[in-house]
Amino acid sequence: MKKLYIICLIMAVQHFYAQTEIDGIMMDKKYFCTGAIYEYSSWDKYWEGNFRRENLNLGTVSTQKIAINGNYGITNNLNVIFSIPYIATNASAGTLQGKKGIQDLSLTLKYMFFEKKLNHNSLSFYALGGLSTPVNNYVADYLPLSIGLQSKTASLRLMSDYQFGNLFATVSSAYIKRSNIKIDRNTYYTDQMHYTNEVDMPDAISFNARAGYRTKRLIAEAIFDTWTTQEGGFDITTNNMPFPSNTMNMTKIGFNGKYNLKSISGLSIITGFNHVISGRNVGQSNAFYGGLFYIMNFKTKVKPSQESKI
Repeated sequence: MKKLYIICLIMAVQHFYAQTEIDGIMMDKKYFCTGAIYEYSSWDKYWEGNFRRENLNLGTVSTQKIAINGNYGITNNLNVIFSIPYIATNASAGTLQGKKGIQDLSLTLKYMFFEKKLNHNSLSFYALGGLSTPVNNYVADYLPLSIGLQSKTASLRLMSDYQFGNLFATVSSAYIKRSNIKIDRNTYYTDQMHYTNEVDMPDAISFNARAGYRTKRLIAEAIFDTWTTQEGGFDITTNNMPFPSNTMNMTKIGFNGKYNLKSISGLSIITGFNHVISGRNVGQSNAFYGGLFYIMNFKTKVKPSQESKI
């Protein structure tokens, strides 16, 4: 059973998909980890299809996010995780105005169905099921400055984690099913004309790998992450705005760090960054984030007379 001060690793919120659960750590039964994280990301170059370019009518597009996250241990092997972000966007040039508001609520059940320990080594496997839904009637058809895509999602992720002493590696992959959305116009063009306000949203596959150093006090990890749109997407046309059902592929690399304070038991500081190294119809962004998280114990307190017998 993981100790109290091994806290849930937090998320790096993506513009269209929030990931909060893909670490090899479980919250103990009746413990609740919660906190907030701030992220700033920006880009001045993007891929129009596979052509990398800049747009002087946009300048630098930036996004600020504040997310509230939580992880509750239903049992030692089953956690429920939530996240809800507030997002504000901005373009440094041109006439497009940024948007701001609460985006999507995401809920995830994380189940560790296998764990094998041998001396200081351990191997574990997990299954994760997630749902997300918009909680605000924001405009999706306003890329790249919309705060989300208005699509409800369901995801299934499989994950494995191996720890060798203080070193570890975690690998996971997920399939994300996305619902269709409705936009505020009755016709639109993709690779053909559509006389409707309903947009077919392509599904996606996510892959994540992370490796590094992990102890009860400190975690430092390098991260490799991909998002691949499935059949049904299309490329941004030349000098046109992006569209919600575009193919949006990206590969990111980054770093996460977390330190559990000695002076305040249960409190941790996190920080990290990521950089998009390749993509299709997405911005080549750099993101930096940091936050605070705290664990609360909801177990029944043990009486002093009982404590002395432990």
